[in-house]
Amino acid sequence: MESAVEKVKVWFRFVPREGWLPQDTEGLWATKCGDNTAVVQNPPFLQDGVAEGDVVRFETDAEWLHWAVGRVSSSGNCTVRVVPVPTGPLGRSPQAVHQRLSVFGLGGEVFSDDFPMVAFTALAGADFAGIKALLDQGQEEGWWHYEVGCGTDEWWNA
Repeated sequence: MESAVEKVKVWFRFVPREGWLPQDTEGLWATKCGDNTAVVQNPPFLQDGVAEGDVVRFETDAEWLHWAVGRVSSSGNCTVRVVPVPTGPLGRSPQAVHQRLSVFGLGGEVFSDDFPMVAFTALAGADFAGIKALLDQGQEEGWWHYEVGCGTDEWWNA
């Protein structure tokens, strides 16, 4: 029998975006909190509409893979993805992205050496207006491109 604190990988299916990475699934680490629910433990690189800390419902298939079927509750956290512009002042450096965002206490995970996209979680209650201003500044000054994979009303209204 599985423990309530068991770490599992929950898989998400989605339609790949044209001109973007070709994947159509992404696995996120999660901590089980019920028979078919889990709390997401890392920011998604590709899946939209979910953030670290959200509770998702899943179904387990015959191969024991856990497939997300919906979000049960929001953590209030937001997912933001940043891709440094290779010819910009930060180069391809995810470390430089981390350094710029560290003023807000933001960490993040790097997709790969070949594609240095950083996915990070802006925690509920963070300075969303300040984070958005820095993201916009960085995009305007050619440091990076960014997108919000999961935003809350608080994020959009900041």
